[in-house]
Amino acid sequence: MKVFLIGYMASGKSTLGKALAEALTFPFIDLDTEIERIASTSITSIIEHQGELKFRQLESRLLKQTIAEHDHGVFALGGGTPVFYNHMDLLNAKGETIFLDVPVGELAKRLEGDIKRPLIQNKEDLAEFVAKHMFERRPYYSQAKHRIAGSSISVGELTAVLN
Repeated sequence: MKVFLIGYMASGKSTLGKALAEALTFPFIDLDTEIERIASTSITSIIEHQGELKFRQLESRLLKQTIAEHDHGVFALGGGTPVFYNHMDLLNAKGETIFLDVPVGELAKRLEGDIKRPLIQNKEDLAEFVAKHMFERRPYYSQAKHRIAGSSISVGELTAVLN
């Protein structure tokens, strides 16, 4: 079984993904970490020097490659991954998709002061930016087979939707 965690940045995909993988005794794969490992540079650097389009093309190629290389696992995907190149169709065909639906206010609170994420750099009203972005991305995230909503999502909630 492949489990794909999707949702906005800071929704808990990596943190919950590691814990879920441990509970299921599955490998944990963080797509952003894989991209940085293979590219030998940060995602921020890729976007700054090559642009978001090149990053999204690399992300798409590595997503497909990573899915093909693993028979099972828990995959934490980047916040924008489901939005591009019909990825939601691919993800739903290849495994269980779970949308971690964290409220905008909580996301903005978690992202406050985070300097590692290029999309939120120099945003004056972070909560407004997150709300606008979530509005744009929600139609994609909502295609997930499962949705768990709340400010504090637990591994137990994730395992419950998979049973």
